[in-house]
Amino acid sequence: MSDGLLNQINSPSDLRNLKIEDLTALSKELRQFIIDIVATKEGHLGASLGVVELTIALHYVYNTPNDLLIWDVGHQAYGHKILTGRKNEFHTNRQLKGLSGFPNRSESEFDTFGVGHSSTSISAALAMAIASQLKNENRHHIAIIGDASIASGMAFEGLNHAGVTNTNLLVILNDNAIGIDPSVGALKQYLTNVKKSSQKQDNIFEALNFDYSGPIDGHDLPLLISELERLKSVNGPKLLHIITTKGKGLKQAEQDQVKYHAPGKFNAETGELVKNINNNNPPKYQDVFGETILELALTNKNIIGITPAMPTGSSLKYMMDAIPDRAFDVGIAEQHAVTLAAGMATQGLIPFCNIYSTFLQRAYDQIIHDVALQNLPVIFCLDRAGLVGEDGATHHGVFDLAYLNCIPNLVIFAPKDPIALRNIMYTVQLGIDFPIAIRYPRGRAHIKDWKKPFKSVEIGKGVCLKKGKSIAVLSIGTMAKNVKEAITLLINSEELGHYDMQFVKPLDSELLHRIFRSYKAVITVEDGTVVGGFGSSILSFANTNNYKHPIKLMGIKDEFVEHGSVAQLRKLQNLDVQSIKDEIERLLLIVNNC
Repeated sequence: MSDGLLNQINSPSDLRNLKIEDLTALSKELRQFIIDIVATKEGHLGASLGVVELTIALHYVYNTPNDLLIWDVGHQAYGHKILTGRKNEFHTNRQLKGLSGFPNRSESEFDTFGVGHSSTSISAALAMAIASQLKNENRHHIAIIGDASIASGMAFEGLNHAGVTNTNLLVILNDNAIGIDPSVGALKQYLTNVKKSSQKQDNIFEALNFDYSGPIDGHDLPLLISELERLKSVNGPKLLHIITTKGKGLKQAEQDQVKYHAPGKFNAETGELVKNINNNNPPKYQDVFGETILELALTNKNIIGITPAMPTGSSLKYMMDAIPDRAFDVGIAEQHAVTLAAGMATQGLIPFCNIYSTFLQRAYDQIIHDVALQNLPVIFCLDRAGLVGEDGATHHGVFDLAYLNCIPNLVIFAPKDPIALRNIMYTVQLGIDFPIAIRYPRGRAHIKDWKKPFKSVEIGKGVCLKKGKSIAVLSIGTMAKNVKEAITLLINSEELGHYDMQFVKPLDSELLHRIFRSYKAVITVEDGTVVGGFGSSILSFANTNNYKHPIKLMGIKDEFVEHGSVAQLRKLQNLDVQSIKDEIERLLLIVNNC
């Protein structure tokens, strides 16, 4: 590497000093650099490998950062980061205090817009282009968006607006027929037909007043550079359609694009994944959902599964493979997914709408207007709730309890373990007359033997896990495990009661009255934001009923949480076992000295 071309590149200005004939060699070095780092440090692999040539071409042709690049989602921005002064820090990618896994405005002037959710690039780039017009600035504005992301409603909204402007905007459609899972929908079929030269209809982008060019080979560097240079002189909104291969340059990543989107650790030379030697792990929560919905759907013909572009990540794929006519991947379209579920509920079907907690934020109006206002029995299964780790602030599912808590009619349940998740799914498919959100974390549970016979869950009821004398700890969801471990470390553990409240809404008021009458103080523990969340509801209950107990809320602070391992982030948020133990001991001192 010390003698290579990449070693000479510390900024795009260095890149632009190279000869065009050197760029192909640089692309090989950059691709290998990404492979070598991600193999040991983990991260998103396939997307960045697929745009190596495009990344080099963009920084070679355009005067970045004066010319503005906006990467959609940001999975594909590793090469961009390496070429823009972060090569020597790239080994810290997605680690605590290290580089973000996505473009981040606070990290570099070359990261012109922070991204983590999809389909925002066209709107953001258009806004920047309008601003340049208003300020009489001569700048180029380039949005790089994938074929899965451009099918989202927001992307179409941006295209619709841009088409009636004369802004200096270039949209680059990176068409590789896959997002995280294979792209779906009519637009995907349209793009497939364009690539095969069998599309007979008018060009959809030209119909929206874009100057369309392509499709061209996105791995042909001289061709890319030539076309980008030509487009610099074309006025108005433009769209360049390029064809790429996700995972380009690593055989296994090309052949299994879903698995190698974010493969974990692998052998950089062979591409083989590092095998987990412990095959007796507890299940992932997503698999508990996936296996349970399939089991239930095989006996209940009214059950429907819906996911916006995450069939593998949510494990709805199990049902899609077994009962394809009742399980739907609607693409990156959370708003559509929610209202689709609402419409199905009006017809007596039982829709399980599985959306990552952080992505449900994109469909907030539909939750209120289309589901809760009509009190429709939609079942929201919120995967990746709580702290998700290395993906950072854009992906932590820490706001769901707060943003759902204020919505009338909506029931909110958080299982403490996979058995509870299985049982609530069984309960709601028996028949409910209200919408419900079931939220559970990313990663593995701590119980291996989870496939127990189904038991019904009583709606709105909490469970006493341990009785005590002085302090009641009220936990919600999987934080029960940390609380239990913290209590066992206490010398005077008999002073502590522990309650799994299960439901954030409705609260178990009968149980809460007993708790406040029996204990001197209360601690609430949640992996959601303390502002507006579970603890806030307990405070409100105490205030409404004139209880004067000391109440300590433990949860996510009023801040955006950075990236790092879940264990590291829980410690920073004082939600690890030791921090909970320390807080209990502080409160014990207070109540025992009163």
